[in-house]
Parts: sequence; C-alpha cells; structure tokens
Amino acid sequence: MFEQLSPARPDAILALLGLFRADPREDKIDLGVGVYRNPERQTPVMTAVKAAERRILDAQTSKSYLGLAGDEEFNTVLSSLLLADALDTTRTRAIQAPGGSGAIRILAELLSEARPGATVYISDPSWPNHWPMVTASGLRPKTYPYFDTATRGIRFDAMMETLAEASAGDIVLLHGCCHNPTGANLDSGQWAAIADLIVETGLLPFIDIAYQGFGDGLDSDAAGLRTLARTVPELVVGASCSKNFGVYCDRVGLALVIGKNSGVADTAVGQLKSIARRSYSMPPNHGAATVRTVLGDSALRRQWLDELDAMRDRMLRLRANLADELRRASNSETFDFIKSHRGMFSLTGLTRSEVDRLREDHAIYMVGDGRINVAGLPDDRLDYLAESIVRVSQDS
Repeated sequence: MFEQLSPARPDAILALLGLFRADPREDKIDLGVGVYRNPERQTPVMTAVKAAERRILDAQTSKSYLGLAGDEEFNTVLSSLLLADALDTTRTRAIQAPGGSGAIRILAELLSEARPGATVYISDPSWPNHWPMVTASGLRPKTYPYFDTATRGIRFDAMMETLAEASAGDIVLLHGCCHNPTGANLDSGQWAAIADLIVETGLLPFIDIAYQGFGDGLDSDAAGLRTLARTVPELVVGASCSKNFGVYCDRVGLALVIGKNSGVADTAVGQLKSIARRSYSMPPNHGAATVRTVLGDSALRRQWLDELDAMRDRMLRLRANLADELRRASNSETFDFIKSHRGMFSLTGLTRSEVDRLREDHAIYMVGDGRINVAGLPDDRLDYLAESIVRVSQDS
C-alpha cells in the first residue's frame, strides 16, 4: 500500500535545524527555529510555570480524562486574558485544544461545516501552516495583500480593497499581534477600520493569536482582537500558550467562538466538541492545568508577568541594537524597520541566495525567505551578524 505514496515535502524549518546541528563550526548562529531563547541560548522553563507544576504534582490524585472541552477553568481564565471585558460572555464559548495549531485546525473544520467550501482570505505572507490547514479542512484559501517588501510596512489600502470585494460569509484570517513572519503589526486605527469593513461586508474574522505579550504588552497585543469582539456579530479565535508561557511541548491552546447570541454559541461549541472527538478525542491536561494555576494565583501571575515583561523587553532591546549595528555597518537606514517591528520575527528582505551565502560563508542560519527569529539573536555578536548581512547584501 505505502509504495503508492509520494515522498513528503520536507519541512523547511526542520530541515534548516538539521543543517544547523550538523554544522561543526562553533560560532554558528541559529535565527531560524521559532522558539524564545535567553542570552545563554536556552529555551528556559519560566519560574512561575515550574512553581505551578510542583503545586499540581503535589495535589494531583487522578489522571482521568478531562472531557471534550478540556479544563473548563483554563478555558475561562484564558478567554478572560484574551478578551478582558470586551463583550458579554454569554455569547462566548471555548474549548481547550492541543496547541494553537490544534485550535486553528478544529476551528477551520467548524467553519467548513458551517459554510462548506467557503473562501478564507490569508495574508501574504503568513505562517506557512495556515494554507495547508485551511485546505485540509475543505475551505478554499485565497491571499490578501499585507506586507510591502519595499517599505517593510503594511499594504493596508490594498488589503482593504481586496477584502471589500469578498462575499458575505467568506472568512478573513488575521494575526492577532506580532505578525508571523513579517513582524509588521496593524495599528489601532487599522483594526477599527477592519472591524467596520467586516460588519459592512459580512465577513467572519478568524483570529490566530500566538504571541500575546511578546509585542507591546498583554493588553496592547489583544487590543485588535478586543476591538473586533466589541464590533462584529461573530468571530473565532485560535490562541496559543506556547510562547508567552514557554510551554511549547505541552501543547496548550484554546479554540474560542463568539456567536450572535448564546444559543448560536452553544450550537457552535457543541459541533466543535464533536470535531475534537473525531480528531484527537480528549486534550492533554498538564500544560493547561499549569497555565490555569499561574493565572489563578495572584503571586504566580505577578511572577509570570514579570518574566514575560523581561522576555519582551529583551526582544525589543535586541531589535533596537541590531538595527543600530546594521545602520553603522551599512551607513544607511535600510534596516531601521527592524526596530519598529514587533514580536519574535522580522523579514529582513534578504534573498534566498543571500541567505544561502550567510549560511555557507558565515555560519548564520535563517529561513529561506529571510525571516529571522529576533529571540535567537546573539547579544554579544550583533556586530558580526550586521557586518555579515551587509556584506552579502552588497555583494549580490
């Protein structure tokens, strides 16, 4: 049977990781894989998370199934972290999912059941998994303009023109904050304009928010989502705790639905549970219990916020310092945009051939489209990195 299968296309980021690991050069730099790293190049367990885990292990008396919705208290506290008081919670329903990816996939299937074959507008560019997950769910992906490769900003007018041509019942997939892979974020006025356009056209917003707290702060990063929640009649949200709680391997996510009324919301979440049942059945418990414990305890929550603030401040500092080093090395403002971008990623504008030269000649690894993981920047070698980037870009 299996001889009929074609070889799977290798994942570009995992393939890059394999090349990095096999590289014997001791001074190599990894800017590819999207995990937070501290100055010691480690992805640490947050102190608040470790304390919550100890508390859970001491108190745990059973490892029985949670049920299709997962940890209900986790669903409540994470929904509150996302939405605050943006709307009446009688219209809000949520279930725990295995990571943000799991949330996006089951929400895509829910939308496919609600409107078979609907078009989903996805930003150009976007996280590489968005397109295949939407397609696998039976929906039809279509791009809308987003990133301006010349200015390193947002093609907002072109984006709005494209979405204005969408049909009622179509879906628009939006990054809640810290746009992956570009780092270019919508501002508050743009979010408000999008909300008004969604109401006018009858689009349904689908929000992927994986980096809340990594941009400008927990509330600032959720402001766009909250604007939509206050304005539009319906929306869905796929949220991840991987980055802001550092629980990558525990797979902690939330699939959230806001309906026109409580009855519609009940129907939608009932279907969402059925999709979960036939997909993975019950979600994992440990990571969600950890997040719930942190958010539910004032001391742990304060400790987590302090750690999260420190992570964000470090990334902002790295952005500013790299931009300064690039300005010095190039004697130009070409790379100043890195300082204004937010989150873990930025698109540098480097070509694939320039990226290849950085890897081959300078032991600097980044994704082929020139995306860098800001949290992977070496604090003490930004001058070397900047000089290498400028050298390959000027030689090409």
